[in-house]
Amino acid sequence: MNEPKLEIKLDFITGLREIVLNEISQYANLRVIKEEGDSFYLDFVQDLTEIKHLRSVSRAYIIAQNSKYNPLYISNHKSILNNFVEIIISGNRDKFKTFKITCAGSDSSEVRSIAEYIQRTYGLTKKEEADMKIHIIKLDGIWEIGIQITSRPLSFRDYKVKNISGAMDPTIAYAMNSLCELENANSYLNVFSGSATLLIEADQCFPNLKQLIGFDNNKKYISLAIQNIKKAGLIKKIQLKKKDVFDKPDLGKFDAITSDLPFGMSISKNEDLEKLYRCFVEYCEEILNHGGKLVVYTSEHEMLEKIILKSKFKIIKTLELKFMTSVNAYLRPKIFLCRLKP
Repeated sequence: MNEPKLEIKLDFITGLREIVLNEISQYANLRVIKEEGDSFYLDFVQDLTEIKHLRSVSRAYIIAQNSKYNPLYISNHKSILNNFVEIIISGNRDKFKTFKITCAGSDSSEVRSIAEYIQRTYGLTKKEEADMKIHIIKLDGIWEIGIQITSRPLSFRDYKVKNISGAMDPTIAYAMNSLCELENANSYLNVFSGSATLLIEADQCFPNLKQLIGFDNNKKYISLAIQNIKKAGLIKKIQLKKKDVFDKPDLGKFDAITSDLPFGMSISKNEDLEKLYRCFVEYCEEILNHGGKLVVYTSEHEMLEKIILKSKFKIIKTLELKFMTSVNAYLRPKIFLCRLKP
């Protein structure tokens, strides 16, 4: 039996393709060999350290594709899985205690025998919420077997002690900060700072930033954000303030401004969203340095776009995203990159 040809598979949020490609290009050892949907396939690398460091990617897997890798074939050639499992648990045995197999017909005798083999060979326990996630799936007539490289998705961040309902996915925060070109910036403001994801991602990727300030008018959010900032070890670097954008707080001028604007469930019923967005844009006009970048994220993009088009800002680029929420509904937000008109 031939050894499976291993590859790396990276999944990302629809709309972040160029951000992911740009991040991959920063690593000389990583080479994209094909693209399918919202996944890139890379040449296999034995050392997975760089893969684990990718911040724009949702999930990463070791995979192999072959027309014969169906559940029956795998159950008859179970040792094919050894390559995958041993690479994943090498040096990380303490992080993998449970496993789950995702496969059509997961109750079949073939899949049960594969599960029994893994339990017996590696001492892992089968569990719905598992550390090791194995999949056997069919894609366009080709079977794929794979294992997620990390016990949690790559988009999971260790600093996330507390989450706000509907909080921004850290891979989106990474994308927004990338668009800001923060390697050339000194000062950074995050309006409606929420759980501080944008602020923490900004400092972790661009430690050159000298000034990082965020503000929110919600005391509870600020309290939660402080816990995340402490866990990230950035309590001395990031300043959080309780301010209201309608008061146009005087915090100085900034090279970069980002915001995950309130929309949908995150706003109160009586709030006038158009008035809020207009005030936000007017405030940013006053405090963004010329040559600086404004990057904004919202699902209410039609309303925001109309306001921006009447403002002093020029829209340089938009990214249209699409992903499923925790309640299985599709969200189609947009990221806007803007700068002041000359």
